[in-house]
This record gives sequence, C-alpha cells and structure tokens, in this order.
Amino acid sequence: MTYRIAVLPGDGIGVEVVPQALRVLEKIGQKYGFSFEFTEALIGGAAIDATGHPLPAETLALCQNSDAVFLGAIGGPKWDSLPVHLRPEGAALLPLRKHLGLYANIRPCRTFSALIDASTLKREVIEGTELLVMRELTGGLYFGEKKRETMENGERAIDTLVYTTEEVERIVRLAFEAARKRRGEVCSVDKANVLESSRLWRETTNRIAADYPDVTLTHMYVDNCAMQLVRYPKQFDVIVTENMFGDILTDQASMLSGSLGMLPSASIGGQVALYEPAHGSAPDIAGQKKANPLATILSAAMMLEYSFNQVEAAREIEKAVDTVLNKGYRTGDIMEAEKTLVNTEEMTDRVLEELA
Repeated sequence: MTYRIAVLPGDGIGVEVVPQALRVLEKIGQKYGFSFEFTEALIGGAAIDATGHPLPAETLALCQNSDAVFLGAIGGPKWDSLPVHLRPEGAALLPLRKHLGLYANIRPCRTFSALIDASTLKREVIEGTELLVMRELTGGLYFGEKKRETMENGERAIDTLVYTTEEVERIVRLAFEAARKRRGEVCSVDKANVLESSRLWRETTNRIAADYPDVTLTHMYVDNCAMQLVRYPKQFDVIVTENMFGDILTDQASMLSGSLGMLPSASIGGQVALYEPAHGSAPDIAGQKKANPLATILSAAMMLEYSFNQVEAAREIEKAVDTVLNKGYRTGDIMEAEKTLVNTEEMTDRVLEELA
C-alpha cells in the first residue's frame, strides 16, 4: 500500500518541521508495511516569491489528486503588506480549504503529563484534560462578503457573518459522532444572546441532538467558554463551534498542553483531508532549528488514523512522543529546569529511536 501525499512546507518553520514528520512517517511505514509517495509543492509566501500567487494552480491540482495533504505553515511579515487578494492566509489557505471541501477542523488537546509544569496554568487545573474542538471551517465571517465604504469622516469596513442550516448540520453531526467514541458529551459554543447566526446554530444543534439520545448536549456562550477553558478545562469532552470562535478558542486551548507547538490538527470533509500543526510560521525563530516538531509529528499520526485507518501506527507515534517527553527532552518552547534542551532534528531523532 502506497499513499500519495501532497507536501506543502510553506513558510517560516514550516520548512523545518515538515521534513521531520516525513522522517517519522517513513519509519512507521517500514514498520507496518506501507509506504508514501511524497510530492512537494509551493504555497503561501514561498509561492508568491516564485510564481506571484500564494496558491498556484499546480499546487491545487496536486492536492486534489493526492490521498492527503500535509501542510507546514504559511505567511510572515514579508508578505503582510500585500493586497488582500494576494496575502498568504486569505488567498491560499482559505481557498484551499474551500476547494477541497474541508468544512471541519479537528484539534485534539490533552495535557501531556510530562508537560504539566510547562503550562502557565496550575497543575490542579489542567491535569487530566483531554478535549476535542470541532471547528466549522468554510463559513462565517472569514468567508462572508467583505467591503469598505467611504464615509464623510473616514471609512466603514464590513465583514458579513453568514451560516446556513446545512453548514451547521454537517459539523454538528460530526461532533456528535466523535462524542459517541469518547465520553458522550458535546458542548456547542455560540453567541446566541446577540447574533442571529448563533440562534440558527443553536436551534439546528438542538434539533440534531434528538438523533443522538446517547450523547449529552450543553450550550455555552463563547465568552464564558473562553473563561471556562482556563478555569476548569476537564469539564469539556467535545466542543463544536463556528469558524472564528473556533480559531480563537483552539489557540487558547493550546496552553492546556503546554505549548502551541504541541497541538496537531486535521481538516476533513472532502475526499482529500489536510493535516497541519496548529502553530504559525514563527518567523522569529525560523532557520534556527528551535522549532518544536511534535505538533507536526502528531498531525502525521492524525493523518494515519483519519485518512488511512492505520490506527495502530498512529497510536505508536503518539506513544513515542509521550515517551520522549517523559524522558525529559524539550525544545525551547517547552523547556523546563533540569530537562534536556534539543533542537528540531534532535527531538525527531529521539522519536525515531522510540519507534525503532
């Protein structure tokens, strides 16, 4: 069995962490009797510099004709001043998700026992946390109509927040299905006391809940959810929410695991899924071998599970990461006193040693 992977390292530390995850995939493939065909392509700022556009047609075609897409990170200060239609995030990542039909972003967040003291939160608050955030990915403010109007005393900017019943239904059903394999609890996060789109979201979620009598549904306003994530995160099993709320809450939740560099993600919904670490391109440390590769390696494990049903292989990668952390190896973002500081490649070497 050979899996065809579109590899998009992107910008910043993306070009450093993606090759490390590919090393892990090759090792686990040898162990379990499958292989990979990796084809690299440009995206983001690197694509702008080479072709003039952040999502070249060749890259999109490769993604559409692969078994999965593996992405590093995109963007950086170099391209921040470009017109909106050329900026890496809005003109590459969002259209790629739309073209591939990736309407659901899955971000697991658990507190690694070895990293409890690396978090800025108290041990007793985060210990035992293991939650899953299901974020709607192709609707909401990020995809609604945007415009500016000239006013007498300046300008007015307009971003339109739009959701349809169908868009809400499909992400909510995924959340309920995921909860059935976990603790059986879904918390739907909205702002129904203010937003009409959130009222539609809540009404639709309540209706769908009737099809899942074995799953407990609760609702929470997004501002309260942000507070509860740092007050008592263990209360959550599966959180399902709209695009912008999910974008913000998942970055906040990253501190429950010790660092944004520990948070993997999967974007699913179409025939070809996309996997990427939750962190950005981190231009301040790019090229210095300081980047934490573990979120990218854990994203590779998610790819094995969600796209290829290689669950045992995925669990073995996750176990190897746990073991390496328990042995005290740390990159700079999770470094603690009396631990061993390693660089990007050295951390991957330790994971490979455990897999061997």
